[in-house]
Amino acid sequence: MRILIALNHPAHYYVFKYAANSLKKYGYSVKYVIKNKDVLEKLLLSEGVEYIKINQKSNRKPTILSVVLNGLLELLKQDLNLFKLVKKWKPNLMVGTDISITHVGIIFNIPTFVFNEDDYEVNKLFCRASYPFATKIIAPNICSVGKFGYKKVPYNGIQKMAYLSQQYFNPNFDLISNIVQKNDKYFIIRLVSLTSGHDIEGKHTGISETLVDELIRLLERYGKVFISNEGFLNPRFEKYHLEIEPNLMHHFIAYSSLLIGDSQTMCAEAGLLGVPFIRYNDFVGKIGYLNEIEKNYKLGFGIETKNPNAVLEVSQKILETKNIKEEWQLKKARIFDEKLDPSEFYTKLIIGYLNGK
Repeated sequence: MRILIALNHPAHYYVFKYAANSLKKYGYSVKYVIKNKDVLEKLLLSEGVEYIKINQKSNRKPTILSVVLNGLLELLKQDLNLFKLVKKWKPNLMVGTDISITHVGIIFNIPTFVFNEDDYEVNKLFCRASYPFATKIIAPNICSVGKFGYKKVPYNGIQKMAYLSQQYFNPNFDLISNIVQKNDKYFIIRLVSLTSGHDIEGKHTGISETLVDELIRLLERYGKVFISNEGFLNPRFEKYHLEIEPNLMHHFIAYSSLLIGDSQTMCAEAGLLGVPFIRYNDFVGKIGYLNEIEKNYKLGFGIETKNPNAVLEVSQKILETKNIKEEWQLKKARIFDEKLDPSEFYTKLIIGYLNGK
């Protein structure tokens, strides 16, 4: 049987990586299609993974008009390109994080599983365009899917656990030894452009350059500073710019002492790797799985953008806390002990569905 996996973000490759490998071992044929986002294509190339690109994601300013018009044009192109591919390859099931599989699936009467962990209320553009057409919605039990609960297949886990558990990932310092030395203490500032469908109104903000300056001054007193950015980086920060192969980023995060960012994904990944994080954006308090990581398991701190001084205060507290890595490793162990393995869950779900169980 043939399974098409559609990816819409670099992290989504890892979400499906181990389930896809298991499915191949069971004799299923798996094909990846991507909409290029950030370093997604570069990541697949570095991993030696074959893929088909159904569209090139364009850069756009975060305004209602630009997001909607460019988004519609991109979606039409994706639907058409995916239509041509599906007509030739004829998959038995399409799964993933891209809207187009649901539209093309309806046309060809092919079942589609949409995977998402962002709540309906903060990701309405994606949800409204995909959920009505999806066969099933695969989401953590803490994730809201709005009025489409009858399609939801819940599970007690977080997507990022599908690739960050010790079963699948163990950090290897040798892979990053060309960037940092064994005894180096270092920190990561992660900056994203906030131009996704989440930010359709263009009202959401993150870390300003002024705050970056203040963070650098504080952090450099304790160690090295690296900036990982998705969009434009002011040339005056170039000396801090992190140059790293995308498939090594999790290794680099794992050995860091603190990650401060306006990114949802990388902050959550840091926490699940046992690294303290500070998330500073306007989505704080609005996303279920991040609330759980921050409030229930206390692996990080969500700070609203109306309080930039709190970022510096919390950073200072973390920097001065002794044995904080040991404390965070215990917190990390607890969340993995209390939740299931998403990769195993995804594999069994897909096989069971295709076998009619």
